[in-house]
Amino acid sequence: MTTAPDAFHHDIADRHDKVLIVDFGSQVTQLIARRVREAGVYCEIAPFQTAERAFADIRPKAVILSGGP
Repeated sequence: MTTAPDAFHHDIADRHDKVLIVDFGSQVTQLIARRVREAGVYCEIAPFQTAERAFADIRPKAVILSGGP
């Protein structure tokens, strides 16, 4: 049996509360994600164009909206 990286990724994500960071072009989006992860929270970044699909896929407990450029 082979384990795909995506399967491993989703297995870990399914065990934790999740935060979705919607990226509106801010220069600090990656910094926001790093700080959230340092707090022990699983998070994913999605561009605003695909945020609706990402929200449906990961069903986050919280959403962070990054600033614009």
